[in-house]
Amino acid sequence: MSQPISDAFWMPFTANRDFKQAPRMIKSASGMMLTTNDGREVIDATAGLWCVNAGHGRREIADAVHEQLMTLDYSSIFNFAHDLGFAYAERLVEHTPTGLDHVFFANSGSEAVDTALKIAMQYWNARGEGQRKRFISRQKGYHGVNFGGVAMSGLTNNHQPFGQWLMVDHLRHTLDIERNAFSQGLPRYGAEWADELEELLEFHGAETVAAVIIEPIVGAGGVIPPPEGYLAKIRAICDKYSVLLIFDEVITGWGRAGSAFAAVEFGVTPDMITSAKGITNASVPLSAVFVNDEIYQRCMQGAKSAVELYHGYTYSCHPVACAAGMATLDIYEKEGLLTRASEPGGIGEYWQRALHSLADIEQVIDVRNYGLMGAIQLRGDGTKGGQVMQQLWESGVMVRGLGDSIAMSPPLIVEEPHIDLIVKKVRKVLHESL
Repeated sequence: MSQPISDAFWMPFTANRDFKQAPRMIKSASGMMLTTNDGREVIDATAGLWCVNAGHGRREIADAVHEQLMTLDYSSIFNFAHDLGFAYAERLVEHTPTGLDHVFFANSGSEAVDTALKIAMQYWNARGEGQRKRFISRQKGYHGVNFGGVAMSGLTNNHQPFGQWLMVDHLRHTLDIERNAFSQGLPRYGAEWADELEELLEFHGAETVAAVIIEPIVGAGGVIPPPEGYLAKIRAICDKYSVLLIFDEVITGWGRAGSAFAAVEFGVTPDMITSAKGITNASVPLSAVFVNDEIYQRCMQGAKSAVELYHGYTYSCHPVACAAGMATLDIYEKEGLLTRASEPGGIGEYWQRALHSLADIEQVIDVRNYGLMGAIQLRGDGTKGGQVMQQLWESGVMVRGLGDSIAMSPPLIVEEPHIDLIVKKVRKVLHESL
């Protein structure tokens, strides 16, 4: 029986008052499907929140978590450790770009971002360049909700109410519907927007800038793949001015873009990568910052105290989360999920064709996709996405409403019949509502 909706629970990123008028309640989940409190089946076209990459209800992960809880449920990671943490770190870096061989554990994407920012500052302190306290992010970027990530945010509602607690400037976003509408995969035009980074570095003085942080593919800002050549230009400019480059891969990591990381997929290696969400299939909170050897060794050798980085969390490297992560990696590797979205003639190409079949609907002004991510941009006043999200929920599909877009990122286990059903229902709702 459903519990009454009360005011005790203040829901995050939710219009709480509206929600209570028409609550969307989920009771259970298995594979690709969710079951609501009233017994309806809903297909999960968002992998929860970009994160349930291996599908819901994986017995292997549940068993690993149970066994770990009964073996070592918790141990402090401040000046103590457990074997699983070291073993898990070694497993993880088997999948990172060459050279990113060190892991700092946290518990969420937001924590991973703030950790990466602090590591960047610590690195420059160790090099005797402590004046480097400025960061450069990008419009429409999302980097979590802690104060560091909020300062980096390029989304107005996330940024404006809370102020800017760090020195940050923002590159323009790369969404260019006029030139790139209905691009399949990477858009052709827009690499030149990377040149703005050089202008900002010259304006502020590169010697004051610690790092550039961007999402390789913008997620919550509307699923915006980078223009061809854009990321390589960003990397080259960072190298020219000796500025660190951080890729926020909280969404794109662990197979979403067709490789373990978008950095691998696009052949552009940053100095740090933030990761969360799919790292444990969202079963237990865990995140990681992957760091290259230059940063790690400089922080180790240049530290002015015995503790090289005064930073960490009570639940960093939690043994239960590590067990969930190990089991998740087993699934990814055994089932080939990390590269499934990029297989020639495979599910990623089927997803692309299916999404772009919606381009004939009059109110659809753009379709964007890469790997197993996608967005349908609608003509509207900024609220159309939320309206369509509610209508699709009622028709049996979970999507995300982002402004005038609906975003989708199904579990990596998705099959062609699932995609057919999603697109069929999206088409029906759009025809009926627009």
